Amino acid sequence: MLSQIKDLAEQLAPRLIEIRRHFHSHPELSGEEYQTAAYVAGVLSSCGVHVREGVAKTGVIGELVGQGEDDGWLAIRTDMDALPIAERTDLEYASQKADVMHACGHDVHATVGLGTAMVLSQLKETLPGNVRFLFQPAEEIAQGAGWMVKDGAMEKVKGIFGLHVFPTIPAGSVGIRHGALTAAADDLEIIIQGESGHGARPHQAIDAIWIASQVITTLQQAISRTHNPLRPVVLTIGQITGGRAPNVIADTVKLLGTVRSLHPDTHAELPGWIEQIVAGVCQMYGAKYHLNYRRGVPSVQNDPIMNQALESAAVEAWGSDRVQILPEPSLGAEDFSLYLEHAPGSMFRLGVGHRDKPNYPLHHPQFSIDESAIVTGVVTLAYAACKYWQLP
Repeated sequence: MLSQIKDLAEQLAPRLIEIRRHFHSHPELSGEEYQTAAYVAGVLSSCGVHVREGVAKTGVIGELVGQGEDDGWLAIRTDMDALPIAERTDLEYASQKADVMHACGHDVHATVGLGTAMVLSQLKETLPGNVRFLFQPAEEIAQGAGWMVKDGAMEKVKGIFGLHVFPTIPAGSVGIRHGALTAAADDLEIIIQGESGHGARPHQAIDAIWIASQVITTLQQAISRTHNPLRPVVLTIGQITGGRAPNVIADTVKLLGTVRSLHPDTHAELPGWIEQIVAGVCQMYGAKYHLNYRRGVPSVQNDPIMNQALESAAVEAWGSDRVQILPEPSLGAEDFSLYLEHAPGSMFRLGVGHRDKPNYPLHHPQFSIDESAIVTGVVTLAYAACKYWQLP
């Protein structure tokens, strides 16, 4: 089976590069992936995969029925949306849409998903189980996975695989992470309400800017002294607004930030912990506050058995020297975690790094990939799908 998968993927390589370049040239923002979805649906239909369009508005589901007796599904999820970034790569197939770019590799993800469907459709007569391909919109705003689940994408799904490109891993290699792969990411809004006054007489006012600074400082200091350092928390205040004039003490300040964590228990405790600190500081200086803590997406926690299928598939396909066991998680977020609330799953890192030119990070206007990685991703996913149905 592996040799067949490799042969088919190599034969498809020119077509897959063509598909990826089309996606890259025609990026679409989250929730606006209409042309991308139509293209995906057309490719899936052409290789005999049953297609459902309009899932989660601009998502696509492809279903391939194998030869197994189990009526459950293995899902393979890839995403399709781009970012509001002006591309600066000078590639001949660079974005044709102003200020929109595939700077996070979702053009590669969608292409790998299609390539996996194209390969497995040609092995349908020997495919040991059913595979459902999820082409998801709106990952960049962490909404699309929830929309897909709501529209039934995870019905009868027993396991799910996903991937994400990684420029620090060279093309031709993959990264496997045991346990936590990404962080939970929540949004934080804090409004400090003081009392305005003359800048020359601060004792007659309640200075919301100064109190906000105490809130920020106390939160950062308290992380290192009240949380287990083996269960990290990153709290970043990224926006501060308040004040009306240089000589007027501000009565209101708004703080906006993000909160990242890896451990589920820590994630559950964070809203109460943050509010306790904010309330204590405001009470000390006579201010009032309003706190809005919005849950985002939980941490991606890779399932051990699903990881085993991915790792063994990658090692058999490429050799152990091209399979990296990642020692650390990322504090970035992924809404792939929302699928894991419905079935065990695993996401791996697909190396796309160049060996002969600079590698720029994700979300950079000069981000680019070594396109040989596409075949690596297709073979890894297709073979992992076959091995999944052989798990005890």
